[in-house]
Amino acid sequence: MSSTVRLKVPKTIKLYINGQFPRTESGRSYPIYFHGQKEVYANACLGSRKDVRAAVEAAKKALPGWCHKTAFLRSQILYRMAEMTESKRLELAAALVDTLGLAPEKADQSVEEAIATFIYYAGFADKFSQVIGSINPVAGPYHNFTAPEPVGIVGIIGDNEFDFVKIVDQISSVICSGNTAVVLLGKPGAVILASLAEVFATSDLPAGVVNLISGDTDELYPHLGGHMEVHSVTYLGDDKKLTSELKILSIENMKRVIVSGQLKSLDSIVNFTEYKTVWHPVGL
Repeated sequence: MSSTVRLKVPKTIKLYINGQFPRTESGRSYPIYFHGQKEVYANACLGSRKDVRAAVEAAKKALPGWCHKTAFLRSQILYRMAEMTESKRLELAAALVDTLGLAPEKADQSVEEAIATFIYYAGFADKFSQVIGSINPVAGPYHNFTAPEPVGIVGIIGDNEFDFVKIVDQISSVICSGNTAVVLLGKPGAVILASLAEVFATSDLPAGVVNLISGDTDELYPHLGGHMEVHSVTYLGDDKKLTSELKILSIENMKRVIVSGQLKSLDSIVNFTEYKTVWHPVGL
């Protein structure tokens, strides 16, 4: 019998764009190591600005269909995401322990919070418009009401201090109201890209609604923040210089810049909605 020990084959973590799992067009990759070790856990794609453009195009294509889905259907899809995350609980928790060095209890708690977050926004998907909409009293024979609608394509920029719950919260709050998203996870966040992408791919979420890119945040955020087809950008970190530069990049097309705030809140949904006021004549 041969005593040869088979070498471990590190997994390859691809991007998630337009419902597919492509490699980066640049051909670049970088290793993710087991926490505190030199052993390679996986090889992740180092995304490029061309990948960002492809993701924005996918989000733009998906936007009309997604924003016109019924609120009830969006709610059902978000709930399905919670179910699929539950099925990947052990896989996600193990990845957080192996690469980020989280204690097993902390990793399991993070996954539990992520599941609860999907459920929270699933519950709000068909209710938030009733809460923040209004019927307005006017002097005249008109019915005047204000209703929220999605802002459009949202760029989500992760922090180098990766927080799984925060990224799930931001994605959920963005798509809850009918927006589409392009997410820069950054290098640390690539560890959960494959599992999270599989959650989206198996939850009846239309292709292009959520697009995930791993890579160097400092290299890619100017291309997402300055993209003329992106209507809003949110940053999940606290780097004031980066936030300031995003605001400058947003000037040309008056992009909305949001700094991530409280988790699981109505404000997180409101941040990515606009208001439409309608006047309708009524009989005297």
